[in-house]
This record gives sequence, structure tokens and C-alpha cells, in this order.
Amino acid sequence: MAVTLRPLRPGDEQAAVRWAADPEFCLAAGWTPHLAPRLISKHWQRLIAGTGPDFLRLGIEENGELVGYVDLANKLAHTAELGVAIGERAQWGRGLAHQACRLLLAHAFGPLGLHTVTAQVHAPNSRSHRLMLGLGFVEVGRAEPELYREEWVGVVCYRLGRGSFLDCG
Repeated sequence: MAVTLRPLRPGDEQAAVRWAADPEFCLAAGWTPHLAPRLISKHWQRLIAGTGPDFLRLGIEENGELVGYVDLANKLAHTAELGVAIGERAQWGRGLAHQACRLLLAHAFGPLGLHTVTAQVHAPNSRSHRLMLGLGFVEVGRAEPELYREEWVGVVCYRLGRGSFLDCG
């Protein structure tokens, strides 16, 4: 399984519409379930057209197919927050998110020159906790509770420094 990252491009909104049709994906990814396909498509067309300098979204491809995306949000001079989603439930648990995040972190700590990458994970999301720990992130605290899967839950904060990532690379 060869995973690559690439900029979003026209046509990617079709994959997002397909993912949004799965309410389970929407709940897991923090998307609003049951939105009209045209709204999803319009939102993604704006993402494809470009975002501000504090947000980077790249598509995750496997064998030439868009299977998800990774984000660096709230990007400042030396830090950003990691996000990831794999669109098709049949692809969950295969290690695609881990591979994609490793590629994004190499880009973040390399060409982008970031010193720290953070992440926030909803307390009940055991897969995402395993992902963060497997990437070398350390738990650094808690954030305000958020709505996750239609329930208010705690949020665990993680951090990964450039040196730690390069040491375990």
C-alpha cells in the first residue's frame, strides 16, 4: 500500500460527497450528517480553490485514488494542528492515516520549518489516540469538552516536537 499526499484538485469534491453520504463517517470526522451533496461540493470547491496561509489540506492517495485528507490548521510561524480523515469506512484500520500523517509531519518539520505540531482527540476516539501515540505525540493536557458523535466529551491535547519526530524517524 503506497500512500502519497497531493494538493486538492478539481473533482475531489466528488469523493467528499461520497464520504458525506455515510453518516458514520460524518460522526467520526466531525462533519454534519445528511447535508445536501451540493453543499459538500461547494465547500470542497472553495477548499480546492485555496485557503489562507494558516491552513493546509492535502489529499491522501492510495493507488491513484483519493482516500482521505490531512490538515495543518491554525498554522503559525512555528506550530500547527494536525488533522486527518480517511473517507471510506472499508479503509479504516489499514494504517493509511498513520502513513499519511508521517508524510505530513516530515513536510511540516522539513520544508515548512515547524517546531511543534499539536493535535486534539476526543476522549472516546481510541483509534485516534493510538495513532497519535504511534506517531510519537505525547499527551499534554485537556481542552474544553466538545460535541462528538452527538455527545459532549472530553478532549485530549497532544504535542510532537521536531526533535522527537526526527529521533524516531
